[in-house]
Amino acid sequence: MDKNIVVAIDGYSSCGKSTLAKALAKKLHFVYVDSGAMYRAVTLYFLRNNIDITNEKQVEEALKAIHLNFHSRDYQTHITLNDEEVSEEIRQMPVSEKVSDISTIKMVRKEMVKQQQRMGVSKNIVMDGRDIGTTVFPHAEVKIFMTADPKIRAVRRFKELEAKGETITLEEIFDNLAHRDYQDTTRKESPLVRAKDAIVLDNTTISKQQQLEFVLERVQPFLKTATSNHKYS
Repeated sequence: MDKNIVVAIDGYSSCGKSTLAKALAKKLHFVYVDSGAMYRAVTLYFLRNNIDITNEKQVEEALKAIHLNFHSRDYQTHITLNDEEVSEEIRQMPVSEKVSDISTIKMVRKEMVKQQQRMGVSKNIVMDGRDIGTTVFPHAEVKIFMTADPKIRAVRRFKELEAKGETITLEEIFDNLAHRDYQDTTRKESPLVRAKDAIVLDNTTISKQQQLEFVLERVQPFLKTATSNHKYS
Protein backbone atom coordinates (compact mmCIF):
# COMPACT_ATOMS: atom_id res chain seq x y z
CA MET A 1 0.00 0.00 0.00
CA ASP A 2 1.27 3.45 -0.84
CA LYS A 3 2.22 5.60 2.10
CA ASN A 4 0.41 8.79 3.04
CA ILE A 5 2.44 11.99 3.03
CA VAL A 6 2.68 14.18 6.12
CA VAL A 7 4.12 17.69 5.90
CA ALA A 8 4.91 19.05 9.37
CA ILE A 9 5.34 22.81 9.76
CA ASP A 10 6.55 24.02 13.15
CA GLY A 11 7.73 27.41 14.34
CA TYR A 12 7.18 30.50 16.42
CA SER A 13 3.93 32.44 16.83
CA SER A 14 2.94 34.79 14.00
CA CYS A 15 5.45 33.37 11.54
CA GLY A 16 2.74 32.64 9.01
CA LYS A 17 2.68 28.89 9.59
CA SER A 18 -1.06 28.58 9.05
CA THR A 19 -1.03 30.79 5.94
CA LEU A 20 1.70 28.67 4.37
CA ALA A 21 0.15 25.38 5.45
CA LYS A 22 -3.25 26.32 4.01
CA ALA A 23 -1.72 27.40 0.69
CA LEU A 24 0.34 24.22 0.49
CA ALA A 25 -2.60 21.95 1.28
CA LYS A 26 -4.74 23.69 -1.33
CA LYS A 27 -2.01 23.38 -3.96
CA LEU A 28 -1.40 19.70 -3.29
CA HIS A 29 -5.04 18.76 -2.57
CA PHE A 30 -3.98 17.61 0.91
CA VAL A 31 -6.01 17.98 4.09
CA TYR A 32 -4.96 20.95 6.24
CA VAL A 33 -4.99 20.46 10.02
CA ASP A 34 -4.39 23.55 12.17
CA SER A 35 -3.10 22.12 15.45
CA GLY A 36 -2.76 25.60 16.94
CA ALA A 37 -6.47 26.18 16.39
CA MET A 38 -7.16 23.02 18.37
CA TYR A 39 -5.26 24.33 21.40
CA ARG A 40 -6.93 27.71 21.00
CA ALA A 41 -10.36 26.08 20.93
CA VAL A 42 -9.55 24.18 24.12
CA THR A 43 -8.40 27.45 25.67
CA LEU A 44 -11.66 29.14 24.66
CA TYR A 45 -13.65 26.36 26.28
CA PHE A 46 -11.58 26.61 29.47
CA LEU A 47 -12.09 30.39 29.61
CA ARG A 48 -15.82 30.18 28.97
CA ASN A 49 -16.27 27.53 31.65
CA ASN A 50 -13.84 28.95 34.22
CA ILE A 51 -11.79 25.76 34.31
CA ASP A 52 -9.12 25.80 37.01
CA ILE A 53 -6.05 24.56 35.13
CA THR A 54 -4.41 23.55 38.42
CA ASN A 55 -7.29 21.16 39.13
CA GLU A 56 -6.54 17.91 37.28
CA LYS A 57 -10.07 16.57 37.73
CA GLN A 58 -11.61 19.71 36.21
CA VAL A 59 -9.19 19.57 33.27
CA GLU A 60 -9.89 15.88 32.70
CA GLU A 61 -13.67 16.38 32.75
CA ALA A 62 -13.42 19.42 30.47
CA LEU A 63 -11.41 17.50 27.88
CA LYS A 64 -14.09 14.80 27.82
CA ALA A 65 -16.67 17.47 26.98
CA ILE A 66 -14.67 19.03 24.13
CA HIS A 67 -15.38 17.87 20.59
CA LEU A 68 -13.34 19.52 17.84
CA ASN A 69 -13.82 19.23 14.12
CA PHE A 70 -12.47 20.83 10.96
CA HIS A 71 -14.48 21.63 7.87
CA SER A 72 -13.73 23.42 4.63
CA ARG A 73 -15.78 26.31 3.25
CA ASP A 74 -14.83 28.69 0.44
CA TYR A 75 -11.37 27.10 0.29
CA GLN A 76 -10.87 27.99 3.96
CA THR A 77 -10.50 25.58 6.87
CA HIS A 78 -12.78 26.28 9.83
CA ILE A 79 -12.85 24.75 13.29
CA THR A 80 -15.90 23.98 15.39
CA LEU A 81 -16.01 23.59 19.17
CA ASN A 82 -18.90 21.31 20.07
CA ASP A 83 -20.46 22.14 16.68
CA GLU A 84 -20.06 25.91 17.16
CA GLU A 85 -17.98 27.82 14.61
CA VAL A 86 -15.18 29.51 16.59
CA SER A 87 -12.53 30.23 13.93
CA GLU A 88 -12.61 34.00 14.56
CA GLU A 89 -13.10 34.02 18.32
CA ILE A 90 -10.07 31.80 19.02
CA ARG A 91 -7.79 34.39 17.35
CA GLN A 92 -8.72 37.19 19.75
CA MET A 93 -6.38 38.40 22.49
CA PRO A 94 -8.10 36.79 25.52
CA VAL A 95 -7.35 33.40 23.98
CA SER A 96 -3.89 34.46 22.76
CA GLU A 97 -2.96 35.50 26.29
CA LYS A 98 -3.86 32.11 27.79
CA VAL A 99 -3.22 29.54 25.07
CA SER A 100 0.45 28.99 25.97
CA ASP A 101 -0.45 28.31 29.62
CA ILE A 102 -3.05 25.74 28.66
CA SER A 103 -0.84 24.22 25.97
CA THR A 104 1.73 23.32 28.64
CA ILE A 105 -0.70 21.01 30.45
CA LYS A 106 0.38 17.41 29.86
CA MET A 107 -3.18 16.08 29.84
CA VAL A 108 -4.23 18.61 27.20
CA ARG A 109 -1.24 17.90 24.95
CA LYS A 110 -1.72 14.13 25.17
CA GLU A 111 -5.35 14.42 24.13
CA MET A 112 -4.61 16.80 21.24
CA VAL A 113 -1.68 14.69 19.97
CA LYS A 114 -3.95 11.64 20.01
CA GLN A 115 -6.54 13.47 17.90
CA GLN A 116 -3.91 14.85 15.53
CA GLN A 117 -2.29 11.46 14.93
CA ARG A 118 -5.70 9.98 14.21
CA MET A 119 -6.17 12.57 11.45
CA GLY A 120 -2.91 11.53 9.78
CA VAL A 121 -3.66 7.82 9.58
CA SER A 122 -5.63 7.74 6.35
CA LYS A 123 -5.00 11.06 4.59
CA ASN A 124 -2.24 13.12 3.04
CA ILE A 125 -2.02 16.08 5.41
CA VAL A 126 -0.30 19.37 6.08
CA MET A 127 -0.23 20.18 9.78
CA ASP A 128 1.28 23.19 11.51
CA GLY A 129 2.04 23.79 15.16
CA ARG A 130 4.83 23.68 17.73
CA ASP A 131 5.64 19.99 18.07
CA ILE A 132 4.36 18.37 14.89
CA GLY A 133 7.74 17.24 13.56
CA THR A 134 9.09 16.28 16.98
CA THR A 135 6.16 14.70 18.84
CA VAL A 136 3.05 14.27 16.70
CA PHE A 137 4.67 13.04 13.49
CA PRO A 138 8.38 12.42 14.16
CA HIS A 139 8.57 10.42 10.93
CA ALA A 140 6.89 13.03 8.70
CA GLU A 141 8.18 13.01 5.14
CA VAL A 142 8.82 16.77 5.14
CA LYS A 143 9.53 18.92 8.19
CA ILE A 144 9.73 22.71 8.05
CA PHE A 145 10.75 24.95 10.94
CA MET A 146 9.61 28.54 10.46
CA THR A 147 11.10 31.62 12.05
CA ALA A 148 11.20 35.38 11.48
CA ASP A 149 12.45 38.53 13.16
CA PRO A 150 10.32 39.16 16.31
CA LYS A 151 9.61 42.77 15.34
CA ILE A 152 8.38 41.70 11.91
CA ARG A 153 6.18 39.05 13.49
CA ALA A 154 4.66 41.64 15.86
CA VAL A 155 3.92 44.05 13.00
CA ARG A 156 2.25 41.29 10.98
CA ARG A 157 0.07 40.33 13.93
CA PHE A 158 -0.75 43.97 14.65
CA LYS A 159 -1.95 44.53 11.08
CA GLU A 160 -3.99 41.35 11.19
CA LEU A 161 -5.79 42.36 14.39
CA GLU A 162 -6.15 45.98 13.27
CA ALA A 163 -7.90 44.81 10.11
CA LYS A 164 -10.39 42.98 12.32
CA GLY A 165 -11.10 46.16 14.28
CA GLU A 166 -9.37 45.11 17.50
CA THR A 167 -7.83 47.84 19.65
CA ILE A 168 -4.38 46.82 20.81
CA THR A 169 -0.94 48.38 20.71
CA LEU A 170 2.08 47.06 18.85
CA GLU A 171 3.96 46.95 22.14
CA GLU A 172 1.32 44.72 23.72
CA ILE A 173 1.54 42.31 20.82
CA PHE A 174 5.35 42.28 20.93
CA ASP A 175 5.23 41.48 24.66
CA ASN A 176 2.61 38.79 24.12
CA LEU A 177 4.73 37.11 21.43
CA ALA A 178 7.85 37.27 23.62
CA HIS A 179 5.92 35.68 26.49
CA ARG A 180 4.56 32.92 24.24
CA ASP A 181 7.98 32.23 22.74
CA TYR A 182 9.42 31.79 26.22
CA GLN A 183 6.64 29.48 27.32
CA ASP A 184 6.65 27.47 24.09
CA THR A 185 10.40 26.87 24.15
CA THR A 186 10.80 26.19 27.89
CA ARG A 187 7.75 24.07 28.72
CA LYS A 188 8.45 20.51 29.90
CA GLU A 189 5.82 18.86 27.71
CA SER A 190 6.73 18.87 23.99
CA PRO A 191 8.60 22.20 23.87
CA LEU A 192 9.05 24.12 20.65
CA VAL A 193 12.36 22.91 19.22
CA ARG A 194 13.60 22.36 15.72
CA ALA A 195 13.61 18.68 14.76
CA LYS A 196 17.09 17.57 13.70
CA ASP A 197 15.88 16.80 10.18
CA ALA A 198 13.69 19.93 9.81
CA ILE A 199 14.48 22.51 7.14
CA VAL A 200 14.64 26.07 8.45
CA LEU A 201 12.51 28.64 6.64
CA ASP A 202 13.21 32.22 7.75
CA ASN A 203 10.50 34.31 6.12
CA THR A 204 11.53 37.72 7.48
CA THR A 205 12.18 39.09 4.00
CA ILE A 206 10.51 36.69 1.57
CA SER A 207 7.01 36.69 0.11
CA LYS A 208 4.23 34.18 0.69
CA GLN A 209 4.68 32.88 -2.86
CA GLN A 210 8.41 32.35 -2.32
CA GLN A 211 7.66 30.45 0.88
CA LEU A 212 5.19 28.23 -0.95
CA GLU A 213 7.65 27.48 -3.73
CA PHE A 214 10.38 26.73 -1.17
CA VAL A 215 8.27 24.03 0.48
CA LEU A 216 6.84 22.64 -2.77
CA GLU A 217 10.39 21.90 -3.91
CA ARG A 218 10.94 19.86 -0.75
CA VAL A 219 7.66 17.95 -1.08
CA GLN A 220 8.06 17.15 -4.79
CA PRO A 221 10.27 14.02 -4.32
CA PHE A 222 7.61 12.39 -2.13
CA LEU A 223 4.58 13.02 -4.31
CA LYS A 224 4.87 9.75 -6.22
CA THR A 225 4.04 7.88 -3.00
CA ALA A 226 0.81 9.77 -2.31
CA THR A 227 -2.39 7.77 -2.10
CA SER A 228 -4.66 10.51 -3.43
CA ASN A 229 -4.62 13.06 -6.20
CA HIS A 230 -1.34 14.85 -5.64
CA LYS A 231 -0.78 16.77 -8.83
CA TYR A 232 -0.66 20.51 -8.50
CA SER A 233 -0.84 23.19 -11.15
